[in-house]
Amino acid sequence: MKFKAGKPEDFSPGSVTLDVDQKVYIVRAKEGYFYALSAVCTHLGCITNWKPDQGIIACPCHGSKFSTDGTKIAGPAPRSLPRFSMVLDDNGQLVVDKSVVVG
Repeated sequence: MKFKAGKPEDFSPGSVTLDVDQKVYIVRAKEGYFYALSAVCTHLGCITNWKPDQGIIACPCHGSKFSTDGTKIAGPAPRSLPRFSMVLDDNGQLVVDKSVVVG
């Protein structure tokens, strides 16, 4: 449930990066802070897509849409995308723990 996502310098401010294997977005806000966001739609479990031209995360199957902080903005999804715990380890790596939902 824990995985290393990379070093902070691997992510530019304002980026939304999908870790395909873990089904998690690593988001670095324009202000520089990080968070990990589930890429699994809360409707029927489809893997969502980041739409940079629209600035949203969207489900390609049933039309749910989410803001970059995971908040549901449209569609049949019953709730927002959960955020997972993320810490910086002693080696400077971002570590995501999918067993700990923080929002």
